[in-house]
Amino acid sequence: MAATPTSSLFSFSLNPHLAPNHRPFILQPLKPHSPLHKSPKCIHSNSSKRNNPISCNAVTFPHLETSELVIPSKLRHLAKEFRSLPEPVERVKRLMHYAGITPPMDKSSRVDNNRVMGCTARVWVEVKVDGEGKVKFVADSDSEITKGFCACLVWVLDGSEPEEVLKVTTDDLVALNVGLPGTGRSRMNTWHNVLVTMQKKTKQLLAEMEGKLPFEAFPSLIVTADGVFPKGSYAEAQAKYLFPNELKVDELVNVLKEKKIGVVAHFYMDPEVQGILTAAQKQWPHIHISDSLVMADSAVKMVKAGCKFITVLGVDFMSENVRAILDQAGFNEVGVYRMSNERIGCSLADAAATSTYMEYLEPASRSTSLHVIYINTKLETKAYAHELVPTITCTSSNVIQTILQAFAQVPDLSVWYGPDSYMGANIKELFQQMTQMTDEEVNAIHPAHNVDSIRSLLPRLYYYRDGSCIVHHLFGHEVVEKIKEMYCDAFLTAHLEVPGEMFTLAMEAKRRGMGVVGSTQNILDFIKDRVQESLDRNINDHLQFVLGTESGMVTSIVVAVRSLLEPAKSSSEGAKVTVEIVFPVSSDSISTTTPSLHSVQMGDIILPVVPGVASGEGCSIHGGCASCPYMKMNSLSSLLTVCHNLPDKENMLSAYKAEQFNLQTPNGKSVADVGCEPILHMRNFQATKKLPEKLVDQILRPKDSGRSA
Repeated sequence: MAATPTSSLFSFSLNPHLAPNHRPFILQPLKPHSPLHKSPKCIHSNSSKRNNPISCNAVTFPHLETSELVIPSKLRHLAKEFRSLPEPVERVKRLMHYAGITPPMDKSSRVDNNRVMGCTARVWVEVKVDGEGKVKFVADSDSEITKGFCACLVWVLDGSEPEEVLKVTTDDLVALNVGLPGTGRSRMNTWHNVLVTMQKKTKQLLAEMEGKLPFEAFPSLIVTADGVFPKGSYAEAQAKYLFPNELKVDELVNVLKEKKIGVVAHFYMDPEVQGILTAAQKQWPHIHISDSLVMADSAVKMVKAGCKFITVLGVDFMSENVRAILDQAGFNEVGVYRMSNERIGCSLADAAATSTYMEYLEPASRSTSLHVIYINTKLETKAYAHELVPTITCTSSNVIQTILQAFAQVPDLSVWYGPDSYMGANIKELFQQMTQMTDEEVNAIHPAHNVDSIRSLLPRLYYYRDGSCIVHHLFGHEVVEKIKEMYCDAFLTAHLEVPGEMFTLAMEAKRRGMGVVGSTQNILDFIKDRVQESLDRNINDHLQFVLGTESGMVTSIVVAVRSLLEPAKSSSEGAKVTVEIVFPVSSDSISTTTPSLHSVQMGDIILPVVPGVASGEGCSIHGGCASCPYMKMNSLSSLLTVCHNLPDKENMLSAYKAEQFNLQTPNGKSVADVGCEPILHMRNFQATKKLPEKLVDQILRPKDSGRSA
């Protein structure tokens, strides 16, 4: 929680009807004769003699009767007290007063296991249950203001039944008017993050008391300046190739240099391939690992720098896009090669390459409409759709701005998004949430919109209901429940393609500065930013991130994190920061080395389940595989086979080659030309932040009735 100027620490709604001589309720020590609590003197004098400093409260409201000492009453009185202080500086002084009269936590309790993540200051929380089954809390911080926040929360929750503690929501804290969701990563989020940690520890104690078996932890990788340490066999499999065989790296580099071959690869590659490529980048600059959008752009740059061939490690629509964009740039002679002699499919792209998808777009062809299509689709789909409805491509990082700008720029527009159903539903839910914001908050997201405009566009926003990524589809109920139980206080990352349960969970974390929802690049940037912030604070820290997308991203994450941690290692005064990457993989996953014997059906697609490792960690239709079987068809052996056989004088690589499109659309135009136009519209939008005039003209011109693709 970043430092915030004193004047903006609180955003209270002051009550103008308070009398000038109104005496506020003040958190203060009870008098020694109180039968309910001992005085602070009691705590200070005895806490050093006992291991349990939670046996008596430091502060309370003397104005409340015992029957009133329940959480809702305490919250009301706390809110009333702070609202009675008209000046921000007075509210800060009140917090610091509470910090001053709260005894320090015993040093034995100030350990990493009790740390609250997401706070600029160090915050510790300890939770115990007394002999009567009541929850007792102690919290402390190395920041006086943060310690004041903690004192208030401890006063509200201490001595309550576990079930009552778990009922408190962040919305209840919003009622205090001490920092609202969406105000950024600041001290405002202390309320939320400390509460989440208190509730997590309470749940664990409650489960222990009831004799329930704890959830088995997800596998994870611990990244430090000294190395990478896996926890769980799934993580061991991921870590195995982070430090690749140097002989294999040299073999690849030599053939790439000799034959001037460029390599573009997606983040979701197999760890072995990514490990080799990442190491090879240091010797051959024409290797690029990214999301799908940048792959084609990188290929163009490589060709301009002298590469004669481009190898594409991804699914087939990615190699198609690279081929088409190179052709558009005038590099028809450059060979583009896939990494398999079989089709490398994609459940999401396949969902749009159907007559059902074109039928979904038919109503759009008869009105003032824009089709916003996800970049992760085939070139033919883009071409056929664009002839039916004016189309612009989007990515998970720019889709929100694309849609909002379209509604702002074209009157009475309808927007049809596809094919990812989860992303479409999440976009609509996000806009629905925006109707609960203020005009200023909406305007900060897009300057041309306010609450009324968002409310008016909702009925004109449509999304396809029958398309999903098989990996993100598996981030369902089982995984979400386990994250809520064990990782609710961790940083949560989620791709915009995940189901609504995971989306809602990550959005809640995002509102309190503890999460990100977006593209693979957004997730990578979020992790890097949090690590850099921790290093800048120069205190020992442990950051835990739940990776809510394909596990292949871990290589890029580890490389980025280690590049930040290693320079700090050379400093004798540098703090020790560790980063834990958690893989949400089902504990009851399928384990097999013969995937053909175990297949699952996703809609119309029959898919072999990816083999798990010996312990049973791996993929589960109920839990979440976090590993794309299509992407894993891009093997190191295939890459070396293609490279060693280039140039393909004997036509041995015909099955690997991404051929130029000779197909025509129903209107007799080139599929490559028409399919590239929605991509070029997006490039124009990214450069100008507006829909290009050509696309607007296509939207507004009269439609030919009966036009179909």
